[in-house]
Amino acid sequence: MKQAISSPDAPKAIGPYSPAIRSGQLLFVSGQIALDPATGQMIAGDTATETRRVMDNLGALLKAAGLSFSDVIRTTIFLADLADFATVNEVYGSYFTSPAPARATVQVARLPRDARIEIDAIAAY
Repeated sequence: MKQAISSPDAPKAIGPYSPAIRSGQLLFVSGQIALDPATGQMIAGDTATETRRVMDNLGALLKAAGLSFSDVIRTTIFLADLADFATVNEVYGSYFTSPAPARATVQVARLPRDARIEIDAIAAY
């Protein structure tokens, strides 16, 4: 059984996918970029600003599913430029308490809407 999860505080999907899917005791949150939930447009700002918006979008979907960042067990961070790693890591880390989730970070050639960062997550109930 699958249940789609969305939130008015997170951007609508910009393609044929669900913002998040609950399956059993797991929540799979689709990759989030720095879209403003109200306008659906990319926010203006530096990498730290984009990262905060991405994390806030993830948080809104977690909350809509009755979860929080403490329930996240795995993330993947996609960066347009790995030189932004330290900045992203600082902002990202401020959203989690110990133990932090397992994580992979990769540099990619390009992200949707020319975002600097995209993060997806898996959380457990």
